[in-house]
Amino acid sequence: MVGLALVTGCSASDDSDSPEATATSSKTSAAADTREHLRVDGATRSYLLHKPTAPGPGPRPLVVAFHGRGADPAEMRELSGLDRAAKARGMLVAYPEALRKAWGAGAAPTRQRPDPAADVRFTEALVDKLVRTRQADPRRVYVVGFSNGGSMALRVAAERPKLVAGAVSVAGQLPTGRATVRPSGPVPVMIVYGAEDPVRPVTGLARPGPAPKGQEPIMATRSARASAQAFATAGRTKAPAEQSRKGYDRTVWRPGPGTVPVELLVVRDAGHTWPGTRVTPPKGFGPASKALDTTDTVLGFLKEQAPRPAGNTAKAAKTPERTDR
Repeated sequence: MVGLALVTGCSASDDSDSPEATATSSKTSAAADTREHLRVDGATRSYLLHKPTAPGPGPRPLVVAFHGRGADPAEMRELSGLDRAAKARGMLVAYPEALRKAWGAGAAPTRQRPDPAADVRFTEALVDKLVRTRQADPRRVYVVGFSNGGSMALRVAAERPKLVAGAVSVAGQLPTGRATVRPSGPVPVMIVYGAEDPVRPVTGLARPGPAPKGQEPIMATRSARASAQAFATAGRTKAPAEQSRKGYDRTVWRPGPGTVPVELLVVRDAGHTWPGTRVTPPKGFGPASKALDTTDTVLGFLKEQAPRPAGNTAKAAKTPERTDR
């Protein structure tokens, strides 16, 4: 993946006078982007925030975009191209940064991550801050991720269904085994997967992989289809319908009364990539198919989902240890 150099400077936070918290930000290379800092559970966490340049009426839809293992927010921004597509839809995009470049997408503790729920709480705190400062609409919060970040997006949707109005994973599956994550309520979900993924096959990983030196172990995961089916079951959707499209196969679990849609797109001739990206995949990740514009597809799917009912979102700020600084 391509790294981006960030040009930084200081600016005042939008909630520095809040009795609950303070925050800091620094400008990145794009005028509408800032690097923000958030104090959560005694640790300072950071994220890039992309705001639409044109003023809009009231709080915006928010997309929280998780980068892959070994990457960072700037690389996720470059890989996905979410800024451009979100701007056209008047959306905020927050790119959170993982600790040690990996997300705690599984529910089991590891030596490197004794508290496996820390990143879920970070996500809640990030959403709460943007809602509390009236930048984000609490009824239209979405999570998106790539690879390990895709699994993280699925975990947030599975464990906090009242926080998000939709979730998308690209090249990421639900953890299983000791780290199993189970969906606990209806959430609109889309999973985009490469049929030729050599890193984490579309059929899943039956056993954990060896841990890279000094890093967290590779989790066992369900297949892409089983991951989608788990959300379909939690959402009580109807039986799936199969559709063949040019360059990819689409499976849709159709919503019934009081349920939400779940979709799986398996892109032919695509590897462990973000189909449609302009970024050349690393060696060993397989081909980057152009058969699907993943970014427009993802945001189009999320935009179609009904907003969460008012007052039906998580209240992260009530946790005493969670503050911004």
